[in-house]
Amino acid sequence: MRFLIVLSTLLTFSDPVASFACGPDTDCRLGDRHYRIALPEGQGADPVGAVVFAHGYRGTAESVMRNKALRRMVSDMGLALIALKSADDDWVIPYAPRHMDSDGSVEFRYVEAVLEDAARRFPIDGARLMAAGFSAGGMMVWNLACAMPERFAGFAAIAGTFWMKPPTQCAEPAASLVHIHGTSDPTVPLKGRAILETRQGDVAEALDMYGTLGDFRPSGETSFEDLTCQTRRNASGEILDFCLHPGGHSFRSSYLKFAWERLRAAGQL
Repeated sequence: MRFLIVLSTLLTFSDPVASFACGPDTDCRLGDRHYRIALPEGQGADPVGAVVFAHGYRGTAESVMRNKALRRMVSDMGLALIALKSADDDWVIPYAPRHMDSDGSVEFRYVEAVLEDAARRFPIDGARLMAAGFSAGGMMVWNLACAMPERFAGFAAIAGTFWMKPPTQCAEPAASLVHIHGTSDPTVPLKGRAILETRQGDVAEALDMYGTLGDFRPSGETSFEDLTCQTRRNASGEILDFCLHPGGHSFRSSYLKFAWERLRAAGQL
């Protein structure tokens, strides 16, 4: 079954110009979709891990690559940065505005294709991948954690969760996830808010659902910069961290480094 899914994905997104060079300043084409990638400076032949980043509403892979602080931090960590691009202005995921009936499969197939294509073109270590995203990208990350947890070592969702409500069912086993949010976020409040015909979900409900799914138990607290985190862990060593900062709808590149280090300390990377 796994082989058939991958084969179908590759056929769907195959591109006759796939062998052409691409990188941080040039799109890596996948049919009518694309992504961008930046390898760490001084990259040799050895495979490297990667941060697979989902942009916010109306963002682009190009705009992610223009974030010099993010590029520098990921490179200094010895990792590749893979920037995704949504199928629409926003990610086509369940209960999103104008995509209420979506099951997210168009985006999940795309991400699968990106991972396969990047591993074929570049020295990427598929066992050391962290999916991360901010705002609408954080919503995409929660959906990835639910739909394809086996493809990533862990997930870092910043200021975004499921639209409307958590899914009734997610793929198992649960993966490691770090959620970061501002206590005074007016754009994506912790309890969500109504937008058009839908509404943003409640972060606490998402964490409770995933905590139950993975049988995560309280394991203490930790902190980093302005983050204060409640931590949970399960018998498999996966982690579920809920980290708050006193600010609003904001993103720091250092938050991704913190999440990566949390995953590494837990033995997931």
